[in-house]
Amino acid sequence: MRTWQVERRKRTRHLIELGGLVVKSGIVELTGDDRAMLYGAMIWVAEKLKSDDGQRARTLWAEKGKEAFEAERKGAYDRSG
Repeated sequence: MRTWQVERRKRTRHLIELGGLVVKSGIVELTGDDRAMLYGAMIWVAEKLKSDDGQRARTLWAEKGKEAFEAERKGAYDRSG
């Protein structure tokens, strides 16, 4: 397989995994699959990360994500709370 094909497949897999996280978070259902709203929310998150409070947000969000992955692994995660 050519190098560009390997790189393209790696990029495609990465994008699919990121999309899976968007769906897994429940935000697709909560927004009615409104692409403009989803994009706006992601822009808001990016702006938050660039702000003076960015490191605090990273820490809080990383912890929440780790807890969700662990709860999901145990079969007990509820996205409503």
